[in-house]
Amino acid sequence: MDGDILLFFDKMPGALPLYEELERRIKTELGEVRIKVQKTQISFYNRRMFACVSFAKLRNAETRPKEYIVVTFGLGRREISPRIDAASEPYPNRWTHHVLASEMSEIDDELMGWIGEAAAFSAGKR
Repeated sequence: MDGDILLFFDKMPGALPLYEELERRIKTELGEVRIKVQKTQISFYNRRMFACVSFAKLRNAETRPKEYIVVTFGLGRREISPRIDAASEPYPNRWTHHVLASEMSEIDDELMGWIGEAAAFSAGKR
């Protein structure tokens, strides 16, 4: 495990297994990706960034789990799902979606389908 990734999870170490599973599935299902660790997020790239992990506070403290990751991905359309905590359209037909995951079972085929679609969308942008 990269030292920068371990340092990123220093403030929420219980969430590291969630990230490790997400990274494993992204690498297995999408092939070669670049990973960039920054102060507030870990980003996944093909030609461009297609997904990232952060600790964004999408929910108020009473409803937010103690240990979690927020998975953010961009699509060419708005996805409607109760799993999506927030979605915005920063540019026409470019939707950013945020999903909070606090259980290993939430790193599932549905989430990976969205991430796969985001990777394809990102790779096709000019």
